[in-house]
Amino acid sequence: MSGFRILEVRVGRARPFGPRGQPSAIGKEPVSWPVAAAAQGLDGDEQGDRQRHGGPDKAVHCYPVAHYPLWASTLPAGTPNLRPGGFGENLVAEGIDEAGLCLGDLWRVGTALMQVSQSRQPCWKLNLRFALPDMARRVQESGRTGWYFRVMEPGAVAAGDSAALVARPQADWPLSRVWRLLYRDMLDRAALADLAALPGLPASWQRLARARLESQRVEDWAPRLETPA
Repeated sequence: MSGFRILEVRVGRARPFGPRGQPSAIGKEPVSWPVAAAAQGLDGDEQGDRQRHGGPDKAVHCYPVAHYPLWASTLPAGTPNLRPGGFGENLVAEGIDEAGLCLGDLWRVGTALMQVSQSRQPCWKLNLRFALPDMARRVQESGRTGWYFRVMEPGAVAAGDSAALVARPQADWPLSRVWRLLYRDMLDRAALADLAALPGLPASWQRLARARLESQRVEDWAPRLETPA
């Protein structure tokens, strides 16, 4: 895969969301003008929980438009937000999915240079967004998670822009392989060691891989996947 297209650019402000009114900016709206992209994300975009969202390793969230018809074919009729932007993505991408990107990929998106930093790990806010108590778990099990970019060189991105592959230094690590390691072959020691040693891997993912290696146990997913009472 050498390129894809940006169908929409979306930004949003943090608003009360969830059972306790926790702030979230998952409801992002499309913009029709070029948006500046820098190390902390897109101009005009916010994150409600800065401990778990945003920052340089999660500056820009991208989601493939091709996943929406797949969700519509498997989820109950009337499920809300089954349309571009439903997953709170900044970039709606056409012509690529998780199998077509690798950790560490460098992409020229509009005029910005972005790097694939990590897959998205779904959380319980998706349960509320789609009015399904197990939506986060469904996303995790499907592998249709989307991904995050770092912004390596500031620039601008707009709807209709193309994205071109600049470099692929870690071709052995497509995001589809990352998903299998995280949620299928979860205690593959050799793969966990290789993942932990990847240049540029976010510190949180290094800790996850090393914790599995040391404990030979998988972390508890319930706090992330299950909606708080």
